[in-house]
This record gives sequence, C-alpha cells and structure tokens, in this order.
Amino acid sequence: MAAALDRSLKMGMAGGGPRAFIGDVHRRAALLDGGVELVAGAFSSSPRKSRAKGRELGLDPARVYASLEALVAGELARPAGERVDFVSIVTPNHLHFAMARSLLAAGIHVVCEKPMTFDAAEARRLRKLVAQAGCVFALTHNYTGYPMVKLARDLVRSGELGRVRKVVAEYHQGWLATPLERTGMKQARWRTDPRQSGAAGSVGDIGTHAANLAEYVTGQRITAVAADINAFVTRRKLDDDAGVLLRFDGGARGLLSASQVAVGEENGLSLRVYGERGGLRWRQEAPNTLQATSLDGPQQTWSRGQDHVAARSPAAARATRLPSGHPEGFIEAFANVYANVCDTLRARLRGADPDPLALDYPTVDDGLHGMLFIEAVVASARSREKWTRLPRS
Repeated sequence: MAAALDRSLKMGMAGGGPRAFIGDVHRRAALLDGGVELVAGAFSSSPRKSRAKGRELGLDPARVYASLEALVAGELARPAGERVDFVSIVTPNHLHFAMARSLLAAGIHVVCEKPMTFDAAEARRLRKLVAQAGCVFALTHNYTGYPMVKLARDLVRSGELGRVRKVVAEYHQGWLATPLERTGMKQARWRTDPRQSGAAGSVGDIGTHAANLAEYVTGQRITAVAADINAFVTRRKLDDDAGVLLRFDGGARGLLSASQVAVGEENGLSLRVYGERGGLRWRQEAPNTLQATSLDGPQQTWSRGQDHVAARSPAAARATRLPSGHPEGFIEAFANVYANVCDTLRARLRGADPDPLALDYPTVDDGLHGMLFIEAVVASARSREKWTRLPRS
C-alpha cells in the first residue's frame, strides 16, 4: 500500500516579478485548493526586483534568488523533503527552454507558460529532455480547465454530435489596438518583440489557446493550415491579427480567428463544434454554461455544477468546486490544471499510480504541437501555397 504524503508540495517560480499579471494568476491558482506552498523564486532578471517580490510575498530571503541557476543550486543544497517539488516558469517565451532544461536536469518538475518554447526546434529538444528526466511537465493551456469545456469534450467523445464536421475557434482582444509597446508597457513590449516572443505575435499569444481548445474538445489534431496574418499597427514587427483555415486528422474542417486589435473586445475566446447530429457552443466570458443543439430536438443549456453534468462528465465534476449558480471562472480553471498536476505529483511521491482523471492536463506533446502550429501558420502566410502541412510531431 502506498504511503501517505504528510507534507504540502513546495512550489518555486521563475518570473512573475513586480506588476506581472500572469505570475500572480499562477500563484493564486496553485495555492487555491491548499496543499501547496510557495517557498522560493527567481522572480526577475533584476536581483533587486526579485528581492522586492520575495518581500511582498513574505518569503524567506535566503530562498529568493537572483537567477534560475541560483535557485536550482540553492534548492538542491537542501534536504530532499525541504527543496522545491516543482517550479512554474512564467517568463517571456525566449527563456522557457533554458530554464526548463536546467530544472529537468536537476530532477525538478515543471509547469510552463505557453507557448512552450521560442521555436519548434527547442520544443523537440525539450520533449526528449522530459522523457529522459522522467519528470512531470505541464503546459498551462488553462482554458482546458473549465468544467464546461471538459463536458464538451466528453459529449464529443460519447458520440453525442456524431462525426465532427466543422470547428470554429475565435480569440479576440482589443488591448493592442494602439502601439502600447512604444509607451514602455512591459507586457506589450515583449509580446511584440520577435527576439523574445518568437516567430508570431497574436498567433502565439492567443491563437495557440484557440487551437489547443479546438483540439482538446474535438479530440482531433490540426494537420494543415492556410493562413493570412497581418500587423495592422504601424511598425509593429509581429502579427496582431490572424485568420486561419484548418484541417484536422479526423476529417473535420475549421476556422480560427485571433486578433489583439479588435477594438472593444476584452477576452473573447469562443468555440463552436458541429457534427452530423448536433453542435456545441462555449464562450470563455460566460464559462459556466454550454449550449447544445441537435437535428431533431430543442436547444439545451448545460449549467456547471448540476448533477446531470457530473453524470455525463466525471472530469467536469472533478473540476467543479461550488454548487450550481455560484459562478466559477478564470482562476478556478487555472487552478484545475494545477490541481491535476499536483495530484499526479503527490501520487508519484507516494509511489502510487495517479488517478487517470488527474492526468488531464496539457503536456510537452501539446507544447510541441503548438509550436508546430505557430510555425506552419507563419509559413503559410508567407508562402504562395494555399495549404501548409504541419510536420509530424
């Protein structure tokens, strides 16, 4: 019989310094359900800013490091039960690979922001390193954490829609409609800098979320794209708008639209899936319901937290914290990714097999496929060829 784990999991963080939005999201999400404590971090490339963030978070100054390398060395010097169990990487894209490589070499499990790496070549190398290290590696495509997204996936799996024919994924924002990167705004500056973001702007930042969501719900992989991308803001070096036709390995066809210059839009991620016998519609800005249509019946609205949802989708039930009518949102969806990762880690530390439902989180394979998607979209947009096939992963 596997032994119980009699301590909390210890979390470290790379990035997420002062005024970093996504770092605070990761911290709140990881700690939401208890059983995890943030104990260490290298929060900024500036040692001064890293120390300031550590003080703000109330951490032991000895465990607030000037660099990721110092974090690895400092934590490995501690007894096994006291060092970090996993580290969350929440830095700009160009730093992900080197940081993940250092952590995996030290036997430290990794949770990483998306896109996973700077390019597909790094992603292929990282997949090999994860396999060699035998560590848990999770990618925070957090929108898969919503209960109604899990219900949608399970309804598709059950054959409720019949064979999937059409997929429409949209992710529209308006915050980059003006050249914020030239005002000194850090979040805009690195996202529009090809030296930090990689080959794509909006396609990598939000388009990959829409693509991952479409693949997660349908259970089909995107195999080819025909893309039109553009930078509408003058002198912007990376795309801020994209339209992409999609082909899936299960025969479905699709359309993906991603824009960060859609004035008035806030965080407009949505997915529509149509099969032979029915369809599904989900919106991230109204995440607690799922609309379902059928050939010969009325439109249905599934609501998070209902018993009939739990009966159709154990994964949706597992991802639900509150009774129906009490809205759950972005932080909870993020926390569901962390909860599954942490339950997997706890099982491994006990020497037990994880609950299969706990393995429901994005992996290094999803990260590699996302990088192949980005590069195929960029190549298609630059090419005169209509369709660009994604390489085999």
